[in-house]
Amino acid sequence: MIGQLIGGLIVGILARFLLPGKENFPEGPLGWLLTALLGIGGAFVGGTIARSLWRAGDENYVASWTMSIIGAILLLLIVRFIFGRKA
Repeated sequence: MIGQLIGGLIVGILARFLLPGKENFPEGPLGWLLTALLGIGGAFVGGTIARSLWRAGDENYVASWTMSIIGAILLLLIVRFIFGRKA
């Protein structure tokens, strides 16, 4: 579970780095937790997309990380659409 949280944090940070701009995330530990949850959700969304398109399992490590980051970027776009950005 701690590994998933750390992996989600890494994926969330990469997604926020690749998609510039500021979200309405609070500062401090809560912002980091929301970033980690975004990464975990992105991994779930990306994995679901990969399995539905390519019927792939967990054999390809690089592809699973890539799809996790793409899923996190999609979730980040949805968060920005719903909650807006910080000015």
